[in-house]
Amino acid sequence: MEELLLRTGFEIELLAPAGADRQTLADELAARCAGRVRRSFHVDSEPSAVPGVGVFRHLSPAFDVVDERGGPVARLVDDITIQRDLVPTPGHPGAPGRRDWYRILCDEGRLLRLIERHTDPYAPLATVLEPLAELFGARVDGLPGAARVNDSAGATVAVAMTLPPGRERPCEIVTPPLESHHALSLERLLGPARELGFTVPREAAVHLHVDGAPFRRPESFANVVRLFGHWREELWTALGANPDCRRVAPLTQELVDLVELPWQEAGDRSAWALMRDAAQGAGVTKFADVNLKQLLTDRPVRDTLEVRILPGDLDGHSIVRRAALVEALLTRCLDPRPIPRPDRSAARDPQGALDDLLGVRR
Repeated sequence: MEELLLRTGFEIELLAPAGADRQTLADELAARCAGRVRRSFHVDSEPSAVPGVGVFRHLSPAFDVVDERGGPVARLVDDITIQRDLVPTPGHPGAPGRRDWYRILCDEGRLLRLIERHTDPYAPLATVLEPLAELFGARVDGLPGAARVNDSAGATVAVAMTLPPGRERPCEIVTPPLESHHALSLERLLGPARELGFTVPREAAVHLHVDGAPFRRPESFANVVRLFGHWREELWTALGANPDCRRVAPLTQELVDLVELPWQEAGDRSAWALMRDAAQGAGVTKFADVNLKQLLTDRPVRDTLEVRILPGDLDGHSIVRRAALVEALLTRCLDPRPIPRPDRSAARDPQGALDDLLGVRR
């Protein structure tokens, strides 16, 4: 299986060898396509240890590879779920890290978007926050390995801090949407990564993004929820999902129950609008086996449905084979017939049960 039918984007989590980083791979990819690398910021969030602050949002170094015509090849970013392989072992302290790389931390999403808009990803740590300080009529406070901007009341707006050692090594390859030659396209990215010594980290996953529009209907949305809500055991086994992968979880029971309600049009509101609004209060989160959040908003950041449970992999052909199973199941979700619950009383292996669901004869 080399091709998929659906336009699909991939996120593939890798780890650079000690002494290298994601820019190493970005430069190699650009050289092979006579392209160039543009530095940018990647937005992410992480739990906060500060009392009263749930999460810190941050910007970290990212690298966009474009071809000779300026078309997107790949975006290489950090992934904070990759952690275990970065912990030094006794007698092996690890590489010192990139002293010139930093991240910018903020506790409010709107402020972080403002910071991203007004700061230069090429600027050094000491001066990167100067445009922000000017916006607030403040100054940049220099600290050991950090820079900070406080507002006129003394509240911290943002802090730029040197990356912890090893934090430059995680490398998530984010592809543009691929419409054809999926395995070949992935191999053009992963072949160089293998040659440079990149590996699959212990917490790694591969995420798939497909166009979200077909799933903004009550029947198809309900079937996706049924598939990932009732068939989780079979999906994890058939796909070989990584048990060490972080930021995945079952769909909430509230959402699974909600899609079984009799959704009908009411007044000037469509059945989809009613289901969508109800689902927004049913605990839908990005960090689940399937990310449905972008289906539930009129202004999606990325208009996709995201499947997050494929295992980490460095082989494009293997990734596409697993993606083909996901594609077939999502195509079945577009059929208005409700997806049934699995019959676990029958002596069937998980792959066989999914084949039966798809009507595949073996």
